[in-house]
Amino acid sequence: MLKYTEDHEWLKQDGDEIIVGITAYATEQLGDVVFIELPEVGREVEAGEEIVVIESVKAASDIVAPVAGTITAVNEALPDTPGAVNEDALGTWFFRIKPASVELDGFMDEAAYNEMIG
Repeated sequence: MLKYTEDHEWLKQDGDEIIVGITAYATEQLGDVVFIELPEVGREVEAGEEIVVIESVKAASDIVAPVAGTITAVNEALPDTPGAVNEDALGTWFFRIKPASVELDGFMDEAAYNEMIG
């Protein structure tokens, strides 16, 4: 089951890691994504820290770490095919993070996220 952040990220728990991507709403707001810079595997991050740079034809944006933890993997195909996120936002992940605490209860479910974006 996916959880969502106010920053338009989706989170999926996978064992002791969290897989992170951005929502379809976020890709609609960005337009065609043309550049993605991912964090380094092994990087320790704090919740709210900007760790991914996304550039589109409309704007530049950042993805922030939803939780504190360590980056365990990145989607290495994304920098070469940034448009994949426009084609399948919920099927395209950016990074995996092993959080200090694997508790996703504080994040929104799909209904709450849909209510937030109207």
